[in-house]
Amino acid sequence: MRVIEQALLEKVIIERSRTSHKGDYGRLLLLGGTYPYGGAIIMAALGAVKSGAGLVTVGTDRENIPALHSHLPEAMAFALQDQRLLKEQLEKAEVILLGSGLRDDAFGEDLVKQVFNGLRQNQILIVDGGALTILARTSLSFPSNQLILTPHQKEWEKLSGITIKRQNEDTTSSALTSFPQGTILVEKGPATRIWQVGQSDYYQLQVGGPYQATGGMGDTLAGIIAGFVGQFRQASLYERVTVATHLHSAIAQELAQEHYVVLPTEISNCLPKVMNKISQKRLG
Repeated sequence: MRVIEQALLEKVIIERSRTSHKGDYGRLLLLGGTYPYGGAIIMAALGAVKSGAGLVTVGTDRENIPALHSHLPEAMAFALQDQRLLKEQLEKAEVILLGSGLRDDAFGEDLVKQVFNGLRQNQILIVDGGALTILARTSLSFPSNQLILTPHQKEWEKLSGITIKRQNEDTTSSALTSFPQGTILVEKGPATRIWQVGQSDYYQLQVGGPYQATGGMGDTLAGIIAGFVGQFRQASLYERVTVATHLHSAIAQELAQEHYVVLPTEISNCLPKVMNKISQKRLG
């Protein structure tokens, strides 16, 4: 087991080049938020934008777009049912976050299949929320792309067949042998672990707590991971995912000193300031 240290945070979160532009910080496509889970994709988008993603586009139910834009005018949006725009955005994306607030129904299943079948080798796919449930019950094979899975304990049970009571380091390590090489697993729980298939060790969070047990926490984390994955390319994909996961819980722990419960949107709002401190500390 490896512990996440300050040196890793400073390796990943670096000061931006003065000559950079928004295209250098990731073209993200977030798909989800189908009725009645519209808030999930909004929270994911907030996490992505606040973590520094350059361009964020959201595919969601058309009725959800005004609410999204009222919270986050910085994100672009289109109706998931618009096949022309969906295909166009899937072509452009460097990072795809699939499943935050995606309903487990025929439409959701068709969307998951479409994304999986159309992936290009250079695209990074993050599978979250409803897409994990759909993936677990269908015969879809895991893509060999750069793949990141973000299940909570029940979703991991469905994916791996390991009951929650039996989920531990040994059972997870064994289950991961059936996943494509390089797959990253964020195994969310009371002691969240971050794995990469092919590595014998894993990172385990030393921060976080029950004040995070509220709706939208995982959606926010998925969005932050997407934001980190789209930038900080001087670090490995595994390092980017690990630092994003750590920061999400570290900010929550700090907020919990004064709050009984920590709202996911509060974590996103704190991100830019915390990330700036880390990048400046590295320079010092």
